[in-house]
Amino acid sequence: MAHGSGGQAGHELMEKILLPAFDNPILREMHDGAKLDLSTNKIAFTTDSYVVKPLFFAGGNIGKLAICGTVNDLAMTGAIAKYISVGMIIEEGFPLKDLQEIVNTMRKAADEAGVYIVTGDTKVVNKGCADGIFINTAGVGERIKGVEISPLKAKAGQNIIVSGYLGDHSATIMASRHNLELPNVIKTDCAPLNHMVKEMLTVAPNIAVLRDPTRGGVAAVLNEIAQQAQVGILLEEDSIPVREEVQGFCDILGFDPLYLANEGKLLAFVDQEDTEKVLATMHKFEYGKNAKVIGKVIDKAIGEVGLRTAIGGIRIVDMPQGEQIPRIC
Repeated sequence: MAHGSGGQAGHELMEKILLPAFDNPILREMHDGAKLDLSTNKIAFTTDSYVVKPLFFAGGNIGKLAICGTVNDLAMTGAIAKYISVGMIIEEGFPLKDLQEIVNTMRKAADEAGVYIVTGDTKVVNKGCADGIFINTAGVGERIKGVEISPLKAKAGQNIIVSGYLGDHSATIMASRHNLELPNVIKTDCAPLNHMVKEMLTVAPNIAVLRDPTRGGVAAVLNEIAQQAQVGILLEEDSIPVREEVQGFCDILGFDPLYLANEGKLLAFVDQEDTEKVLATMHKFEYGKNAKVIGKVIDKAIGEVGLRTAIGGIRIVDMPQGEQIPRIC
């Protein structure tokens, strides 16, 4: 508890673990807030909290989720992430070696994304009042000129692109949670997508919608967009990329990959004439090499999402009633 008291122990926590991991000129000033220089008055701002269980899993941990999630939320608005704040609520007795691993992972993710962690806060609560560690991050980014992304811009005729395989993150979390063995190919897809998004918007600045299908998966996101834009959406089952191992996992446990959370994937609504060049751009990036068109926007079945099955029928993809897998981020 002394580490959260603001005294010598708290100072040592900052000096030995947090500051060395997150060091940069802005944070180094150690003021109550960060003074930021932005070359534009058009910014995007987002915040999110992370309570994933378990804290460590194949391919990442809660710290990687926190940085990538905030970077990606900004990217989905058409903004380039610049600065991030980090707030940690740590349970009394949490191992310092685990905290060190988490902040080191956060630093690596921030470096890959090209963002600074510039301010933050640490609180320690009594044992039993948290579940190891909770992290809140907020991010500020510069909006790209000429880009106006909004769910309301979805319209009939647009193609819907997904950047890669669905369900990897949820399958990884469930396996870790229940001590199930999965093939080594299955690990969290958590990744910063901002560099790829910037190039996508360079070749096609009129991309209508970008969303990352996290909680509720593709099904939740597409239902939200269909209802907001008052359009219909038709997916093609044969085109939806799901690893055989993840599909098998879903079959055993009764899950639908369309409802599983992803932490390193995006959906893009793109005009037909821009589709091929957007795909070509995505395929140049590690996080978009498996991108493909999975459906289109239609002017029928307004507010609904349909899936054309492999045998030719169409079934409705409903909005999920709740989380299939809680605490996956």
